[in-house]
Amino acid sequence: MNTTKKFEFQPLPYSYDALEPFIDKLTVEIHYSKHHKAYHDNFINAIKGTEMESMDIKDIFRSISKYPMAVRNNSGGYFNHTFYWENMKAHGVGKPTGKLSEAIVKAFGSFDEFKKQFSDAGKTRFGSGWAWLCLDDKGTLFICSTPNQDNPFMDIAEKKGIPLLTIDVWEHAYYLKYQNKRPDYIEAFWNVVNWEEVAKRCENALKSLDLKII
Repeated sequence: MNTTKKFEFQPLPYSYDALEPFIDKLTVEIHYSKHHKAYHDNFINAIKGTEMESMDIKDIFRSISKYPMAVRNNSGGYFNHTFYWENMKAHGVGKPTGKLSEAIVKAFGSFDEFKKQFSDAGKTRFGSGWAWLCLDDKGTLFICSTPNQDNPFMDIAEKKGIPLLTIDVWEHAYYLKYQNKRPDYIEAFWNVVNWEEVAKRCENALKSLDLKII
């Protein structure tokens, strides 16, 4: 099996400078071509010659506790970064619309309260990691954060769910532009969220659970 083809290192969905001025060109270039690429390559090497070569990555996550840390760290790093790039775009609209907007208001009271809780999850994540908006198995939205390269699909996650939106709060995601000012980076992130992609993820997640959004 061609494992590299199965677990493809996908092209960045936009140019390196597309997220300017909120996320700078050099950060995106280094983050994608060095950090993300290294996680991908190390993941491929970690699963070479094992049963995982023929598995879906989400099935690997669901049994991640039985695999070596090299698999946990690098599979997460590969997947999480792909997910992160795809939930951003140039000139984001600022807020979701339609059913996703209604679901956020239902779960958190208002978009502003959701934004505050999600931002706080990123700001307060000790060390390196991620903040997530997820859907639980009953179709309810919730916010969580994970350390290092873990994600809510993994069987070791404190709270498991289907991810819809994420922000990378490792220092390499923001340090060149924002230095140690993680809150400034998180505030800037809201300008580039691809809410259409988040809504599509939510719709697909609900279909997989055979649920409706409201």
